[in-house]
Amino acid sequence: MTRRGWWLAAVPLAVGVAAAIVLAIARPGVALRLTTPVATLALLAGLAVAVVVLLTTAWRSRSRRRAEEVAAATAAGEERGREQEHDSHRRFVARLDHELKNPVTAIRAALASIVPAGEDQRRAIGTVDAQSARIAGLVGDLRKVGELERAEIERAPVDLGQVAADAVEDVVQAAAANGVTRRVTLALPTAPWPLPHVTGDVDLLHLALTNVVGNAVKYSPAESVVEVRGSEQDGWVQIEVADTGLGVPAGELGSVFDELARSPRTRHLPGSGIGLSLVRVVVERHGGSVAIRSVEGEGTAVAIRLPATGPRRLGGRGAGGQGAT
Repeated sequence: MTRRGWWLAAVPLAVGVAAAIVLAIARPGVALRLTTPVATLALLAGLAVAVVVLLTTAWRSRSRRRAEEVAAATAAGEERGREQEHDSHRRFVARLDHELKNPVTAIRAALASIVPAGEDQRRAIGTVDAQSARIAGLVGDLRKVGELERAEIERAPVDLGQVAADAVEDVVQAAAANGVTRRVTLALPTAPWPLPHVTGDVDLLHLALTNVVGNAVKYSPAESVVEVRGSEQDGWVQIEVADTGLGVPAGELGSVFDELARSPRTRHLPGSGIGLSLVRVVVERHGGSVAIRSVEGEGTAVAIRLPATGPRRLGGRGAGGQGAT
């Protein structure tokens, strides 16, 4: 029983005792005939009320503990259920990846051996080959997301500014190879001091930033500029990627980081819907967060925040508003 319960029980008992004493001494002339039984009754009444309060308080305390135990057990059960569901999903995707790999490889090999009889057949073969590769890549990406949620990751000092610079360069080069020209600017602080380091897996962080910058380039109109900005605040390092592309409708913002999340407006563009889900998993595994701000028809800004854990950069490639085309 709690201390409050004991005090509640003591109050009526004290009242009963006080009443008995008062009644016993209030009228000395009739004490033997009248006050003794009344005092006794008052004392017994106080005791009875005290017992009721004690039992009620004990019952409430027990009920509260039971409710807390049930809530804890329910939460634990839900957590186990989520873990089991996640494990089942991961095993299913791994099996699917394994089962599809050989057939898709065989299909693509067979397509490569076909000599097209004309332009129409050439286009048809190209379409089948591209869709086969897309299916294999989609399942592989799903498997990668599932593995990242559980796998051990490297913990080493990482210069996030340099990783951002490398990601920008890789995305711009890949876009140019596909005939897409976009200007991507990179602005990292140099004064009074550069960005501090973070701790994590440099390859995974590069993958996350490449996905975000790649999305910005893919969904931006020609001749537009994608801005990549670095900053530090309150012990957090932030890389924000902003574009003036399609934007995300308000009703879809809550699901952009889900697996296979793609807007109907972007179905005509290449992509699997896995990229931002992968970004979320990578960033959260590093103790950080990822947020999105977007207005449909105006553009989108995605911000990755990671805890700063090391010395500030001393300069290098990508510092201070470097642009890439």
